[in-house]
Amino acid sequence: MSPRRTPRATSAELLSTLRRLAAQTREGVEHQQARVELAEALQRELLPASLPVVPGLRAAARYAPARHGLDIGGDWYDGFRLSEGALAFSIGDVQGHDVEAAAFMGQVRIGLRAVASVVDDPGEVLTRANEVLLAMDRELFATCTLLRFDPETWEIESARAGHVPAVWATVDGRCGIAEDAGGPPLGMLPGGGYAVTRRRIAAAGSIVLLTDGVVEGPAFPLDEGLERVVRVVREGAGTDPEELAAEVMKVADSTGHADDAAVLVLSHDGPERAGTSRDER
Repeated sequence: MSPRRTPRATSAELLSTLRRLAAQTREGVEHQQARVELAEALQRELLPASLPVVPGLRAAARYAPARHGLDIGGDWYDGFRLSEGALAFSIGDVQGHDVEAAAFMGQVRIGLRAVASVVDDPGEVLTRANEVLLAMDRELFATCTLLRFDPETWEIESARAGHVPAVWATVDGRCGIAEDAGGPPLGMLPGGGYAVTRRRIAAAGSIVLLTDGVVEGPAFPLDEGLERVVRVVREGAGTDPEELAAEVMKVADSTGHADDAAVLVLSHDGPERAGTSRDER
């Protein structure tokens, strides 16, 4: 007895199947594109339209979306005025991507602004922001650097929450990576403390805050990326911050990164004052 043969599909049936699969694929692509566009819109609306400046201090920023559509929304930069003329700047990276990360990024950024408006110490700002995020009971967390600049004393206070260190350089040739003590990422562990590093600016130069998408990728590791940024900042210290931000972002292009990337540049003059502390830049 010969085996029973399965009837072959007709041409009409094959065409019908192909149309159905094509429609499903098109719907999936359109859905993904809609989520990408929503994430990009959130990113544009949540990032600041401008950054604060004072005489002797100029700021500029750059943001580059990820190379893959849905990997967008986690990185941010910000700058805002505080009481008594001080300025605050922050940069950070939310774990995860897509619309949820963009929305969480906005919550973190607004939370930092709110706390910094009533608390001067950057470490205490991060501590309280961490408590707020933990109370929200979200599964996401964020790394962050918060910097406070006093234009009267030319003192900078900074605190880090698991974030990439800043890079600095002065016009007289000094440069380095600010490997300051920090604490855990925001929204991860209760009771975390955040050490504050205080420095007084003594010479013209630039400070560059960035996210790991700028300095880490398949092409080279984070340490090498940071050293490349140091060389760029040393050559451009004290120059126009817009130009320097663009040059630093070129490092991100060379990493082959799939993550989004953000750069925040503070170019400063040297204060016209005497008496400076030993740890000044």
